[in-house]
Amino acid sequence: MNEQRPLPFAEAARAVGRCVVVSAGLLRRRQVRLPANHLGMRLRFGDRGSATVYRETVVDAAAPRDPCVLVVEFRLRGVRGRGHDLFRRESLLNTPLFVGFPGFVSKLWLAHDENGAYRGLYEWDGADRAEAYARALWRVLALVSVRGSIHYRVLPGRRRDELVDRPGADGSRPVAAV
Repeated sequence: MNEQRPLPFAEAARAVGRCVVVSAGLLRRRQVRLPANHLGMRLRFGDRGSATVYRETVVDAAAPRDPCVLVVEFRLRGVRGRGHDLFRRESLLNTPLFVGFPGFVSKLWLAHDENGAYRGLYEWDGADRAEAYARALWRVLALVSVRGSIHYRVLPGRRRDELVDRPGADGSRPVAAV
């Protein structure tokens, strides 16, 4: 497994700043889409947690040459009950914090699981790019997450749809644990 640590603060801030500028261009050119293909799909993770897809984000770009999957997990600090509903609605505003990172292809947004963990299931073009994003994102997530709850896993050579479009024997869709 890869080492789990954030980028230095200044480096992460520069990366997120560049991302926001690129994201503005993507949004202006209408290259960011919110398809409904996977909405409501229940995914099961190796830690026995499961969660439902509540949003999908895709950037119109060429197919990835070096595909990989990134799974990010975190638990929000102080969010309970209806607060989860509010977070899911507000989270759309976070889109400019990731779609402009180099190599971003798509993201499935997952509601909190039985243990209160949120996950994002991404496809990237390039494992190094996915790793750089996860380490920069860490600094943003740390502002709102329970200390020690941020984890990620990069799966080189995998496509997101390979993981989510094949149901397991019980009908759920198993995905690698973080």
